[in-house]
Amino acid sequence: MRTWGPLTAVCLGTFMLLLDVTIVVVALPDMARSLHASLSDLQWVVDGYALALAALLLGFGAAADILGRRRVHVAGLVLFAVASLLCGLAGGPGALVAARAVQGVGAAAMLATTLPLLGSVYQGRRRSVALGVWGAVSGAAAAVGPVLGGVLTEGPGWRWIFFVNLPVSVAAVWLTLRVVPESKGPRGMRIDWAGTVAFAGFAGGVTYAVVRAGEDGWGATPTLVSFALAALALVCFVLVERRVAHPLLDLGLLRKPAFVGVMAGGLAFNGVAFGGMPYLSIWLQTVLGMSPVRGGLTLLPLTGAAVVVSVLAGKLLHGVPARLTIGGGLLLIGTGCFCQAVLGAGSDWTALVPGLVLVGVGTGLVAPGIAGAALAAVPAERAGMAGGAVNTVRQLGYALGVAVSGTVLTSRMRDTLPHDAAHTLAGGGAGALRGAFSEHALRAAFASGLDSAFVTAGFVGTAAGALVLVLVGAGRAERGGVTESGARTLSEEETASSG
Repeated sequence: MRTWGPLTAVCLGTFMLLLDVTIVVVALPDMARSLHASLSDLQWVVDGYALALAALLLGFGAAADILGRRRVHVAGLVLFAVASLLCGLAGGPGALVAARAVQGVGAAAMLATTLPLLGSVYQGRRRSVALGVWGAVSGAAAAVGPVLGGVLTEGPGWRWIFFVNLPVSVAAVWLTLRVVPESKGPRGMRIDWAGTVAFAGFAGGVTYAVVRAGEDGWGATPTLVSFALAALALVCFVLVERRVAHPLLDLGLLRKPAFVGVMAGGLAFNGVAFGGMPYLSIWLQTVLGMSPVRGGLTLLPLTGAAVVVSVLAGKLLHGVPARLTIGGGLLLIGTGCFCQAVLGAGSDWTALVPGLVLVGVGTGLVAPGIAGAALAAVPAERAGMAGGAVNTVRQLGYALGVAVSGTVLTSRMRDTLPHDAAHTLAGGGAGALRGAFSEHALRAAFASGLDSAFVTAGFVGTAAGALVLVLVGAGRAERGGVTESGARTLSEEETASSG
C-alpha cells in the first residue's frame, strides 16, 4: 500500500474526472427529454464542465504549490462529489449546467495536482512506471466513458452517471488522506488571480459567442458583443501576464516556435477529435433510433483504436520525433473527419466506421506524446507551466469544438428546415417534429449538418497537423522521445500542471 497506494489514489480521481468529460455524451438525448432542454442547454452541459476545467487549471496549480497539493486535491475531490450529487438531483437544465460548472471547478483542482503529487512521491524508474500507469488510466477513461454512460442511462437512468461518482469520491478521499504525503512548491510563489479571472473571461466569452452564433447568427448583436468582451479579456490577460511577478503563462514561451506548435496542436486536437461526438450521439439515438448502450458501443472503433495505438506507439515509436507523431496524428484525425462526412438520408452508423478508426489511430499517436512535447520544448524551470498550459488548451479546444460543431450543424440544417425546427432536431427533438416533417427530410437535414461539421473539423485538423510539422522542428522537443523527455523534465520540476 505504501508503494503504490499514492498512485492508486491519484488514478482514482483522474479516472473519474476524465470519465465525466465523455460519459455525458451518450446521455444527452435522455437529458433533453427529461429536463426539456434545448440545444444550447445540452451544449452547456458539456461545455460548462470543460470550460471551468480549462479556465482554472493553471490557477489551481499555482494555489496548490502554496497551500499544499494534497490539500487542494482533496478539496477538489469533495467539491466534485458534491457537484455530482447536485447534477444527479437537478430538476431543470439551468441547475444541471450550474452543477456541471461546479463539477469542473473540482476537476480542475484535481487535475492540476495529479502529476505534481506523483512527482513528489516517486523517483527514478518508479516515477516512469507511475506515469505510464497514469497515462493508461487516462486513456481508459476516454474509452470506457461512452459505453458506461450508455449502460447507466439505459439501466437506472441518466442521473446515475453522476451518482456513480459518489462512492468513488469517498474512496479516493479516504485513500489520499491515508497514503499520499503533503507537498508544496518553491517558497515565494504567489497566485495570479488577476490572470486567472482574465483567462476565464476570455475562454467563457469566446465559447459563449460561438454558441450565440448558432442561435442568432454570426452578425447578431449578442454574438458580436460576446466576441468583443472575449477580446478585451484576452488583452487584459496579456497585460497582466507581462507585469505580474509569477505569471500563469510566461509569454516569452510564445517566442519558441516548437512550444507554439504544440499549443496549437493541443487546442485543435480535442476539439477536432471529440467536438462532434455530442451531436453524433443525438443523431444515433433520436434519428436512427438506437438505444443508449448501442449508441455508446458505436463509438468503440474510435476509442478502441486510440487505446491500442497508444500502447503500441509507446513501445514501437520510442525516439520518433514529436512533430511526426503529433503532426502526423493530427493529419490522420483530419482525414478521419473528412471520411465521416459521407452521410445521407439513408445512411446508418456503419458509414462512420472508417473515419472513426482513422480518428482513433490519430488520437493514439497524439495523446501520449503531446504533454511530453510541451515540456521538452521549454527550459526545465518552465516545465510545470508548459504542462499546465497544454492541458488547459486541450480542454478549451474541446469546449470550442463542441460549440463550433453545434453552430455549423444548425447553420447547415437551416438550409432545409426552419430555424426553430433545426434547433429542435439538433437538440434531440426529432420525435416532436415527425408530425410536421417527413422522416426523409429530418434524416437528410441532420446528415447534411453532421457532414458540414465533420468537414469543418477536417480542415482544422489538417491545418493544425501541418502547423505542427512546420513549427515543431528539430531540437530539444524531439530528442529522446517525448515520453521519456517529459518524464525527465517532470523529475526536475516535480510537476506538469502547476503554474
